[in-house]
Amino acid sequence: MAQMGRPRQFDRNTALTKAMHLFWQNGFDATSLSQLKAELGISAPSFYAAFGSKEALFQETVALYLKSHGTVMECLWDTQLPPRAAIELALRGSACMQVEPGHPTGCMVALGVTSAGALENVAITAALTAARARNRAGFLACVERGVALQELDPATDVTALAGAFESFLLGLSTLARDGATKEAMDSAVTQVLRLWHH
Repeated sequence: MAQMGRPRQFDRNTALTKAMHLFWQNGFDATSLSQLKAELGISAPSFYAAFGSKEALFQETVALYLKSHGTVMECLWDTQLPPRAAIELALRGSACMQVEPGHPTGCMVALGVTSAGALENVAITAALTAARARNRAGFLACVERGVALQELDPATDVTALAGAFESFLLGLSTLARDGATKEAMDSAVTQVLRLWHH
């Protein structure tokens, strides 16, 4: 009976971070329930009591990612920043975050596109799809501001230029996974920003 009354030796926030790292590294599909239980050090009943399901846990980890690591992209929406500076800050911030120690390389939002392929996962990965759409809209808003402020040629194809920056952002995850250094990523950002010219 003493065992029943014992407090849970389980820190939910620590477990959530560990689960986020596992999903970030492997994606939704490739992360198994047994991997999650082993990583979090809990039994199946404890897992279900704490998180409900693998899908529910994934949603929580995405929310945690977006309000922590994912905030590097929020500067795209800061209209106090010059638009080119906002894009530069977002790209350099993301590049730096993607290779810093202490968590998997790459961006969970970008890498999540591989989990979204299966039809049954569309709803599960909807928050990541929405985050990518928000980043896309942020790049577009900055390019549109650039044209409006006459920092860019009025004939600029705003959708194409925004798409180039977004594609580059998504590509950073592959570079990070392949072992690119922070310096190499930073140099690549410097190059891509040359697309912004009058």
